[in-house]
Amino acid sequence: MTLKPLSAAFYFMCLPGLAVAGEKTVYGLNEYAALQGIDLEVAAKLDTGAKTASLSARDIKRFKRDGESWVRFYLAIDAAHSHPIERPLARVSKIKRRAGDYDPEEGKKYTARPVIELDICMGSALRSIEVNLTDRSAFQYPLLIGSEALKRFDALVDPSLKYAAGKPACANAAQTAE
Repeated sequence: MTLKPLSAAFYFMCLPGLAVAGEKTVYGLNEYAALQGIDLEVAAKLDTGAKTASLSARDIKRFKRDGESWVRFYLAIDAAHSHPIERPLARVSKIKRRAGDYDPEEGKKYTARPVIELDICMGSALRSIEVNLTDRSAFQYPLLIGSEALKRFDALVDPSLKYAAGKPACANAAQTAE
């Protein structure tokens, strides 16, 4: 007795996750990302285990402008980025410290990081995401894109791929609504 292959309709009815997967964009473990408004393209690590996105920054200072909270920082990517960047402060996030970063005498299990809104282009998708600022110069990738931002990109991450979306090619305004 031979079995007939099942139709695609059967899979979509019995495995609804497959239908959703068809609407998503497959990205690799690493992708090129254009930081709109900063005119910079960087290699990013897509990390489904991280909740938030992080951008490598140094000399991070919060200040007030017209009664609003802002942040001034320098990119901690290479020596070529010596001019300050200023953005409105979206919020301050509490990030859980890694085991090697935890000091029992200090007693803080979390570190506070300023968060800004940033328009990021990966492939042909441009999205406005929240990015926390921290010095990532010890890491290979200056931009980490976590699960909250990946949701905004309707992303599926295939860790066997790298740079699947190609070079950023965005022309329109970033989507802010979900």
